[in-house]
Amino acid sequence: MQTKQQQLDHLAAEIIEKGVCMELAQQATQLVMGDGNADTSIVFIGEAPGKNEDEQGKPFVGAAGRFLNEMLEAAHLQRSDVYITNIVKYRPPNNRDPSPEEKHDFWPYLMRQLEIINPTVVITLGRHSGAAFIPDLVISRDHGRARKVQYHSHEFLVIPLYHPAAALYNGSMRQVLIDDFLAASELARLQERP
Repeated sequence: MQTKQQQLDHLAAEIIEKGVCMELAQQATQLVMGDGNADTSIVFIGEAPGKNEDEQGKPFVGAAGRFLNEMLEAAHLQRSDVYITNIVKYRPPNNRDPSPEEKHDFWPYLMRQLEIINPTVVITLGRHSGAAFIPDLVISRDHGRARKVQYHSHEFLVIPLYHPAAALYNGSMRQVLIDDFLAASELARLQERP
């Protein structure tokens, strides 16, 4: 029986082998699959890797990642306690938003990632990842509000949050994001399986 991490590694190899989003792949340094604990009950999902992520092969390692680490610490969590990924696994050129086609092409792989990890809580970071799970999402209205989302036989509690980068561009968002994050992590703890 393969471990969850081995299954995730196999899935990453399959993405490369099948040439998913080949145009993106050709201009990226590498596939950025995810990072953290495959046996966690909490998964964070952003939209796509940026420059630092593309270089290091891990999600959320730039300035937004440092803020994410700060928030994890405030919630008494570490990166090794959770799993962090993105919908799109290659960096879009010039850090542009991922296209609807790119998100569509990677969606089945993200769902397989979630099926392997089997979290109880999915915390989306930013409107792109939030809207992928909650189509009528308005991030300014819905941030921090948990919703049950069903996908095949899996049910997740999805908590949409602002992207950590929002706080870097707008200092007044920082406390909103920290407050939402702490509430979301508390809710996630309540959802943990015994």
